Amino acid sequence: NAPVFIQFVMGIFGGIGADVETFVCLKKIADKLVGDSCRRSVLAVGAAQIPMAKTASRIGGHVRVGRENSLFISRGEPAQSNAQLVAKIRSIVEALGMEVAVPDAVREILDLKGGNRVAL
Repeated sequence: NAPVFIQFVMGIFGGIGADVETFVCLKKIADKLVGDSCRRSVLAVGAAQIPMAKTASRIGGHVRVGRENSLFISRGEPAQSNAQLVAKIRSIVEALGMEVAVPDAVREILDLKGGNRVAL
């Protein structure tokens, strides 16, 4: 009975568009069907990655960023690493007055075991 976690994947070719109106609509539908206690995260590709991360942060959602979603840190400037993208969205989220979860908190939020508790 843990809270439901929904990952909205937006901006994929042939998929749902990555814009504020669509995200707000998806959030309303999720809240109606699952309840407003569900956890939401946005993954947007290409140029939509940072704007959608900002939008999700503003309305209480989680975000996922990385070079698998966008190769650029800003228009025409390639991202050098995932860490660079994470640092950019972290600064944006903190500028909005919110906290960024540390890895242990993320594992708890997502109910993940962690690498030290996996028998591989």
